[in-house]
Amino acid sequence: MEDSATTETMAKLLAATERLIYAGGICATGMDAIVKASGVARKTIYRYFATKDELVAAALSKRDEHWMRWFIATSNKADTPEERLLATFDALEEWFFTPDFRGCAFINAAGEIGDASTSIRAVAKEHKIKLRNFLRELAEEYGAENPDELAMEFLILIDGAITVALVMGNKEAVRDAKKLARKLLQP
Repeated sequence: MEDSATTETMAKLLAATERLIYAGGICATGMDAIVKASGVARKTIYRYFATKDELVAAALSKRDEHWMRWFIATSNKADTPEERLLATFDALEEWFFTPDFRGCAFINAAGEIGDASTSIRAVAKEHKIKLRNFLRELAEEYGAENPDELAMEFLILIDGAITVALVMGNKEAVRDAKKLARKLLQP
């Protein structure tokens, strides 16, 4: 069982790592920067994580927990199943216009790490599966004829909007994605 000092140390370490890799990328973030930003000694870091990749995977897992909790709560503020599906794009729009928006941390990580067998890529894939599963739940509530298909279509629209917002600097892309999503919901 972890004591409160260990829990606090781990929280500082994972938060600093997440913040640094999201802002600058995995490869550009060295262990010296993580030590400095977290205030956690290198020796302590390596006591918990054998490699930087393990640390990054743990930080991304923590981001997944926070991001999914926020995304689900924000989307579920809407009243009807259809509105909840469309509210996923409202959540994205809110996020896109935050000052630290740098796209999807999981797409970024998967793109930066070439080897599909790494723990980092596994966390990125798991995040997308969780997102698709949430969208499937919304599609089932909506009464979609094929909830799996609708969930995948929404996932593609979401990831496309995120990518266009980041790469092209077009944060309004989320509004276009929402228009396309509405068309998917038309009988």
